[in-house]
Amino acid sequence: MARRACEDVRHGTRAFSISRDVVTGAVVAPYAGPTRTSADVAAQLAAVIVTDPAATRWHFVVDNRNTHCSEALVRLVATPSGYVGELGVQGKRGILQNRAPRVAVLRAPAHPSGLHATATPASWLNQVEIWLGILTKKVLRRGKFTSVEDLTAQVRAFVVYDNRTMARPFTWTDAGMPLVA
Repeated sequence: MARRACEDVRHGTRAFSISRDVVTGAVVAPYAGPTRTSADVAAQLAAVIVTDPAATRWHFVVDNRNTHCSEALVRLVATPSGYVGELGVQGKRGILQNRAPRVAVLRAPAHPSGLHATATPASWLNQVEIWLGILTKKVLRRGKFTSVEDLTAQVRAFVVYDNRTMARPFTWTDAGMPLVA
């Protein structure tokens, strides 16, 4: 009879999406749900925007996934920017017809919610990925979770703890010297 080192029982998975305030280092309006669709991403960014109604401009740094250039995000950005034209129909006509015009609208400097995509080979610069590495090391790697609800609760508790005690902006350096933009 073969010996088993451990018996892990999978209870399910959760999709997490976070936004990080680069000035304070705090995680803002984290999302945890069963999926990570374009509607989920748009809802999470809308939740971030609601956290500071006085803000007049938002900058979101995102990766190059299709969910970050979706119809839902174009609709989220078009309304507050005062866009008056017809958006069209996804896959058929107008701005929503295909990916290229949607990306152009989402990355245009004219509206109050600018999306900036990281270059594919430069994802290591993404501060959210660095923060998720910290989460993995401190919570997920050796964590024991009895359900997806337990997993979600422990991650949310870590976000609250991290925001209260450890949140600070990351400082980018190279050979001990600050990088200059």
